[in-house]
Amino acid sequence: MTTQDSSEIPPLQGLRVVEFGQYIAAPAAAQTLGDLGADVIKIESIAGDAARYVGWADDAYGPMFSAYNRGKRSVVLDLRSEAGRQQALALACSADVVLQNARPGTLERQGLGAARLMAIAPRLVYGQVSGFGQQGPASVRPGFDIAAQAESGMMSLNGDADRDPTRVGFTVVDVMASQVLSNGVLAALVRRGVTGRGGLVDVSLIDVAVSAMANAWTEYHLTGRMPLRRGNIQPNTAPAADVVRTADGMIVVSAYTQDHFAKLCAAIGAPELALDPRFRENAGRVANRPALMDVLGDAMSHMTSDQVCDLLASAGVVAGVIRTMADVKAGQAGVSSDLFVEVTAPDRGPIRVPSLPMSLSGVERRAGRLPALGEHTQEVLSALNF
Repeated sequence: MTTQDSSEIPPLQGLRVVEFGQYIAAPAAAQTLGDLGADVIKIESIAGDAARYVGWADDAYGPMFSAYNRGKRSVVLDLRSEAGRQQALALACSADVVLQNARPGTLERQGLGAARLMAIAPRLVYGQVSGFGQQGPASVRPGFDIAAQAESGMMSLNGDADRDPTRVGFTVVDVMASQVLSNGVLAALVRRGVTGRGGLVDVSLIDVAVSAMANAWTEYHLTGRMPLRRGNIQPNTAPAADVVRTADGMIVVSAYTQDHFAKLCAAIGAPELALDPRFRENAGRVANRPALMDVLGDAMSHMTSDQVCDLLASAGVVAGVIRTMADVKAGQAGVSSDLFVEVTAPDRGPIRVPSLPMSLSGVERRAGRLPALGEHTQEVLSALNF
């Protein structure tokens, strides 16, 4: 009989996660823990996670739900009833990790707050996400991604200078908050292995959004100048995040150091640009950015985006093709060949969604099934002798 190498065992195998989650932040964190081997039990109301139906009417597995709930078991409990609360309490106290992103105070009123659960189960790791913290006047506000993007200063930096502030094109703060939450939970589990006690992981969308802009905050405090919206360009360097048109689309290029700019010019067959008085120094390139971009556009207009990027990459210059989602393919342009996994749902064919964005021994990116609402209620409660 052979024993399995410990490095090939999923790191969270044997652990149970109970999720009281809606929408993205807590469900996405729970799915990450599930991808790492944990058994994830999703507690839903009779109506189900609202993400099942956001912007979707075809079935109970809308895009948001399909993205963050594969491989979970769904248990329906009525937390407005005493029986439902007792069942939820027993299930939560049987878990290693509890995750929730309800409005602050909601689970406390239902007897499922962190203080009570950790008093009953000292080894429990309890993770919670709110919009604006658990205390203070702002804590009662609905905590959606867009509000955090606005309040954190993120929207003030995003978009063109002559247009209104623009949100990031997806729920970036929710996604970042889920990653912060899962990181905190993993850290608490490591500490539990040493001390034997769990702990509370408290995350707010506003803190995550502000923290994500640490570089902009540092620049602001060092210079005293308020960062402004400038579209794609970087105000103090050129070319940096500048968009250049090619024969079949667009690329973004970053070559603002003297060395990289010289390499860029040589790669496109115009080494004399590096000596042009307008472009020889970074300050001149910033001042003459429109002329610089016209020259670069003319030099690249006869090549495809892929050709330009290959050429620049071989010269050690940072560039990327601006692709639509239809253009992004597994196994191409550095995307892992197994990044996308199949997700199935009852009475629906499989779709492909991105999985864990990391490789870890003992963990495979696996296909998953979405749970029907309440599909596992009887199975899970029977194991608890309800």
